[in-house]
Amino acid sequence: MATKTGSVLTMPVCSRSSAWVLATFRRSLFALSVGKAALSRPGSPLLAPAAGQASTRGSMSATGMSQRMVWVDLEMTGLDVEKDQIIEMACLITDSDLNILAEGPNLIIKQPDELLEGMSEWCKEHHGKSGLTQAVRDSKITLEQAEYEFLSFVRQHTPPGQCPLAGNSVHADKRFLDKYMPQFMYHLHYRIIDVSTIKELSRRWFPEEYKMVPHKKATHRALEDIRESIKELQYYRANIFKASEKNRTIVENGGSSMS
Repeated sequence: MATKTGSVLTMPVCSRSSAWVLATFRRSLFALSVGKAALSRPGSPLLAPAAGQASTRGSMSATGMSQRMVWVDLEMTGLDVEKDQIIEMACLITDSDLNILAEGPNLIIKQPDELLEGMSEWCKEHHGKSGLTQAVRDSKITLEQAEYEFLSFVRQHTPPGQCPLAGNSVHADKRFLDKYMPQFMYHLHYRIIDVSTIKELSRRWFPEEYKMVPHKKATHRALEDIRESIKELQYYRANIFKASEKNRTIVENGGSSMS
């Protein structure tokens, strides 16, 4: 409100401040609109990585990291995803030729005694014999901590959304991972590489070669099971998948073939 001092009409300080704020706000909106326009233009320097740095996804794909496989094995208290829980998890990364590139965490996850006591007789026998049951009781690692560790590991070695989950009967592991470690699964490609599929096809189509598959120790421990699965797939690749290396092409998920 204006006040009169003698013959001079003055404005209160609050009115001058409001006008200044309004003008500043309008300038900010204009700058924001210019910035958005610049970002929307293809090739905008605002979207480009800093000099000497490639984007994470681009650099990973360029070095063949998108062809890697994320090998996982779980040990659970049972196979009912609605009531059973993960008690051990291990993870390895291989290249497309099944060479192990990185060994991730091998974690035992704490679960309540009542869950362990309610396991099936098969689980009680095998997890007890392997020492896993007692290790679960002694563990202090939570499911949330385990997911963080595994997600951090795969982020270091694989680009997001491009590398598939791999393992033996890994469809069963995937059900538990989808439910209990969704962020980990979100990083992976939606497809899976299940060695058990190749096993069953080889048993039907190549019975002689199938007889020579490496024998498994069946330790029912996560890391050892992964190593045996990789070894089994290496056998199938060498003895059943006999395509000539010189004619080999690499095809990206969802993309066209590349030499």
